[in-house]
Amino acid sequence: MVSLTINGEQHNLDVPDDMPLLWVIRDVVGLTGTKFGCGVSQCGCCTVHVGDAAVRSCVTPVGSVAGKPITTIEALGTPQNLHPLQQAWIDEEVPQCGYCQSGQLMAISAFLKKNPHPTDDELAKAISNICRCGTYGRIRRAVARATGAEHAS
Repeated sequence: MVSLTINGEQHNLDVPDDMPLLWVIRDVVGLTGTKFGCGVSQCGCCTVHVGDAAVRSCVTPVGSVAGKPITTIEALGTPQNLHPLQQAWIDEEVPQCGYCQSGQLMAISAFLKKNPHPTDDELAKAISNICRCGTYGRIRRAVARATGAEHAS
């Protein structure tokens, strides 16, 4: 049994300790906002928060995060009260295909907790998630909007 707190809800799950967190979140708990992309921690589609840290859930054994708070895209904001990044994503029309966006939002929201007012250069270096549609310019503009920055490329 593995005990997880996901989005504030306690789950006692009969899963192997080495099962990837991604599959526990999606297939066992049923939260499908976290996406599978590459399975080798390269693309970032599967990014969730463990505590305040952005974690690639496709390579994170569920046993290694037992007892730690886990947040998925489903709890970043609500339809009635969007996270500032989610609203900025809408305002800047960031998504093209949209597949990577939950991972992008989770990774950037964790980054902003550590650096709430990044420069364009700091943000560009921090974006390690892959967007195959290439919406990086829109992502940076959305972050600038959400953080109140006046400079964004």
